[in-house]
Amino acid sequence: MAFVDEAKFHVKAGDGGNGCVSFRREKFVPKGGPDGGDGGRGGSVVIVATSKIHSLIDFRFRSHFKADRGVHGKGKDMHGAGGKDCIINVPVGSIITDSESGNILADLAQENDSFIAAKGGDGGMGNPHFASGANRTPRFATKGKEGQQRWLRIELKLIADVGLLGLPNAGKSTLLSKLSAANPKIADYPFTTLEPQLGVMHYSYHKPCIIADIPGLIEGAHEGVGLGHKFLRHIERTSILLHVVDCSDDKYMENFETIENELLSYKEELAGRLRFVVLNKIDLVDPEMVEEVKTEFRELGHTVFAISCENEQNIEPLKKAVMELLEEFHLSERTDGDQEV
Repeated sequence: MAFVDEAKFHVKAGDGGNGCVSFRREKFVPKGGPDGGDGGRGGSVVIVATSKIHSLIDFRFRSHFKADRGVHGKGKDMHGAGGKDCIINVPVGSIITDSESGNILADLAQENDSFIAAKGGDGGMGNPHFASGANRTPRFATKGKEGQQRWLRIELKLIADVGLLGLPNAGKSTLLSKLSAANPKIADYPFTTLEPQLGVMHYSYHKPCIIADIPGLIEGAHEGVGLGHKFLRHIERTSILLHVVDCSDDKYMENFETIENELLSYKEELAGRLRFVVLNKIDLVDPEMVEEVKTEFRELGHTVFAISCENEQNIEPLKKAVMELLEEFHLSERTDGDQEV
C-alpha cells in the first residue's frame, strides 16, 4: 500500500432544515394558532485522530466530504431531525491547514483529538416563534442557514519514539528489520526506501517503542533535492535519533556532516536532539579501524555504537541503550511538566 502524507480535500457541512408554516386544525378547537416546527441543524464535518491509521491513503480516492442536511420542520410542532455529522478519521500527527491562507487550524497530535472542519448550519424557525399580540397568525418562517464549506490541506508528521536517519544505503532499513518486526524493502542500491517505514521495538521489561525509518537524505534535501525534502518533517516529532553511518565508506565523516548540516538547515532545534551515532557494516572494516572511527566520533561528543546488521553484532546492546535513553527522556519530560505546574 502506498504511503500518502499530504492531501488537499473539500469539506461541506449540512445546511439547516427550513422552519415550517402551519396552523393547528382540529375539530372543536377554533383558532388553534400556529404550530409549525423548527428545522433541524445541519451535520458538521469533524476530523478525528486515531492510531489505527498510519497513512492518508484514503484521501487519494476521496477528496470531498459532505455532512447531511437538517430535516425540515413539519406541522403539529414537529421539529426536524438534525443532520448526521461526517466523521473523517486521520492518523495521529496530522496537521490541518487552510488551503488558501496556509494558516494552521489544528494539530491533532494525540489519540482522539478532534477538529470541527465545517460547522453545520442552524435550522430555520417555525412560525410559532413570530406570533405576537399584533400578529396572531404569522404566515412566514425562516429558512435554514447554509453549512460551512472550504478547501483544506492535511499534512502528516509521523509520531515515533526513535528516528533513523542517514545517507542512502547506510543500512537504515536493515537496522529497522533487526530492531523490530518490520519488513522493509532491502537492496544494495541507493534510495531503496521511497517512503517512511514504521516498526515496533520490544525489549524485556520496557514499554515497546515506535521506530521510523526516514527515506535517505542527501545534500540539499532541505531545499527539495532528492527524496528527503518530503520526509524531513517526520523527524521533528521523534524523541531521539539514530544517525546510521556506513563506516566502510572512506568518506564516513563527510557523510555524517552532510546529514547533520541538512538537519541544521531544515530546523535548528534538530541539531540538539538526543541521538546516537550508529556505525554500521563493521564486518567489512578492520577492527582497529573501527576503534579509530569510534574514537573520532567520541571526541566530537557523540555516543557511539558499532554494529553489523549483517551478522547482528551488538544489536542487543543498542536496543538496551535506546530503551534506557527513552526512559530517561520521558522521565525528564514528566519532571519538567511537574515543575511548570
